[in-house]
Amino acid sequence: MKPLDGLRVLDFAQFLAGPMAAMRLADLGAEVIKIERPAGGDLCRSLVIADQKVGPDSLLFHTINRGKKSVAADLKDSADLEKVAALIDTADVMIHNFRPGVMERIGLSYDAVSARNPRLVYGAVTGYGTTGPWVKKPGQDLLVQAMTGMPWLSGNDGEAPVPAGFAVLDIACGNHLVQGIMAALIRRGVTGKGGLVEVDLMSSSLDMQFELLTAYLNGDGTMPRRSAVSNANATVAAPYGVYACADGYLALAMTPIATLRDLLDCPELEGYCAPEIALEKRDEIKAILRDHLAGKTVQHWLDRLEPADIWCARVMDWPELMATDGFAALDAVQEIAAPDGTQIRTTRCPIRLDGAVLRNPEGGPALGADTARYLG
Repeated sequence: MKPLDGLRVLDFAQFLAGPMAAMRLADLGAEVIKIERPAGGDLCRSLVIADQKVGPDSLLFHTINRGKKSVAADLKDSADLEKVAALIDTADVMIHNFRPGVMERIGLSYDAVSARNPRLVYGAVTGYGTTGPWVKKPGQDLLVQAMTGMPWLSGNDGEAPVPAGFAVLDIACGNHLVQGIMAALIRRGVTGKGGLVEVDLMSSSLDMQFELLTAYLNGDGTMPRRSAVSNANATVAAPYGVYACADGYLALAMTPIATLRDLLDCPELEGYCAPEIALEKRDEIKAILRDHLAGKTVQHWLDRLEPADIWCARVMDWPELMATDGFAALDAVQEIAAPDGTQIRTTRCPIRLDGAVLRNPEGGPALGADTARYLG
């Protein structure tokens, strides 16, 4: 038995953050019913990356909608809306990511549905919250990264801002929604009443930056300065960063400079070993390391550093990672089946319960495949 067996979730969301949260609830055993437009369904069905499709839908759609059911309903049609409202009466959780005001206009606001189903936990995802001058802006991952300062933390000082190379805020926001929903369900177990859980991409971005933002809020009001050499964290002293070697790249985390001087046989570091100057002279120290490490292979340096328990790692791409015994030990890949039987390899749920991994063998549903079952 999975922990959420018997729980019914209605997923009205599209694209990533909301569907990702509903996917995680499905991984944990919930029955997740995706409510989609009859014409085209979730827009993610047509969001094709690298020309990868499975039948009529994008490969991406299946990765974030695995294990769900699909009901096609026109929420602007009164007959369909009435049937969907009746389905909401049977639900434990409801998730949507419409812009503020949309669900109110069609009669599915939190106040309206909680009056019908007081036990319902209602999850809402927005880009920028529900008030303020930005509520109508598109809540898109890159745009919110850009607006919250995140790209100014990556890349080297003096260079252009660098955003994360994947939808990091959609994933973080989806996880925050799951946390809020689970907390509301626990509370419901005590009080018998549901509740409203609201998350937004901007708040998730700020939360992800809490460590650096806290320093900013209690400092002199200036942005942290990125390292000009091998920047990896705008506030951490040398040697923290990624360095080119003769055949690849080496990541170095927090390590006393005196220790590196000895293990790397790098006498140029002699004048930089005092702990208090590791941040003040960060770029000078990193430049010395950059030039020194470039002359030997990654494995050469790992053979010196790892036996001394230094925090370091080879920078691997996916083919390298997946060829390792460490990756194999994680058992991180699962197969799911699309409606046409196509087998799709994807990642599994990262949570283990009672020592067992959680797997969901079904891909995303065909549009409207379960309409008759749930709406009659």
